[in-house]
Amino acid sequence: MSEFINNREMRQQVIKDILKQLHEGKSVEEVKKLFEEAFDGVSATEITDAETALMEGGLPVEEVQKLCDVHAAVFKGSIAEIHHPQDPAKIPGHPVHTLEAENRYLERIMEEEIKPNLVKAEKKEALLAGIEKLEKIALHYQRKENLFFPYMEKYGITAPPKVMWGVDDEIRAQIKEVKSLVVQNAPADVLLPKAEEALNKAAEMIFKEEKIMVPMLLEQLTQDEWESIGIESAELGYLIENVPVWKPDKTKKDEPKIEQEEPEVKEGIIKLPSGVFNLEELVCMLNTLPFDITFVDKNDEVKFFSEGKERTFPRTRAIIGRNVSNCHPPASVHIVENIVQDFKDGKKDQEDFWIKMGGKYVFIRYYAVRNEAGEYLGVLEVTQDIQPIQEITGEKRLVSE
Repeated sequence: MSEFINNREMRQQVIKDILKQLHEGKSVEEVKKLFEEAFDGVSATEITDAETALMEGGLPVEEVQKLCDVHAAVFKGSIAEIHHPQDPAKIPGHPVHTLEAENRYLERIMEEEIKPNLVKAEKKEALLAGIEKLEKIALHYQRKENLFFPYMEKYGITAPPKVMWGVDDEIRAQIKEVKSLVVQNAPADVLLPKAEEALNKAAEMIFKEEKIMVPMLLEQLTQDEWESIGIESAELGYLIENVPVWKPDKTKKDEPKIEQEEPEVKEGIIKLPSGVFNLEELVCMLNTLPFDITFVDKNDEVKFFSEGKERTFPRTRAIIGRNVSNCHPPASVHIVENIVQDFKDGKKDQEDFWIKMGGKYVFIRYYAVRNEAGEYLGVLEVTQDIQPIQEITGEKRLVSE
């Protein structure tokens, strides 16, 4: 039996068999018993590999998502911890430390501000305040979905992000529903089951983040990648205050991950801080924008304009290099010059105008373009017909037919 357990491939097969049995209708208790008999412990990566294999075999993501809570119940307490020389969860400012600190905050909200007030009619205001705090879990999930998930996918870990994102959406919707029930003074027999389901699912997600997602990330990410996550996390914001800036110890080199090295930038490629284009992609992307943009540099010369199919104002390539004052009629040129001067002097950063033109309602916006040091680089003009936007009513969700 020990030879079987120590065989990684066989262990993976047993995990897949267990998951399949769950899908075939076996009870959680039956599967847990089988699991305990077969294993002393299993790594988070092996669980992930098993789920990925099932999905690659044709099992829909939605099916794995439905059983996500069951999976957590089966594997809880059996996942082997991945040890590191220095536990990132204990380093203030490290993204893992911040994630776990936010999870402790969310647990406190659920345990101290929501659960005790669910059955007390006189505590409705306190209950609503707690639920509104818990609603901000959306920011926690947003950072996970936009920072952690891309790195998981980069290293070939594709199944967990899909499943977890679906469950995140369910949790957000359930919290919103519970808040609505409280506002409507729903009876306890309606409110309590909904609240219990939402809180349990949120608590299970905390377990999955810390015991499944984090160990997989720690196995793969370099210190520079963790640093990038920390920097961009600060841009998105946190649930907690006073998160310090974390810098990796550059004296400790990461093991090289040759397969993950960025390809050398080739000729014709425009590399930007947030992405890479080839020239054709960049031109077509700018010309597909649903508005016109024009850039005038710090010397007041027109440097660029987009060439979309539907233009608000005519532009020809002959204006490139032309002084912006010469691109406007005499009656309005002084207005443009004043805007540009205010931008240069630092008096303004933006100026807006809106005019009726036939069947269009044209919104014209001017922005001062500055570098990170605050130095003036030029003006960006954005022009858009907002008439169709003003006519929008109701909602159209991403999943609407």
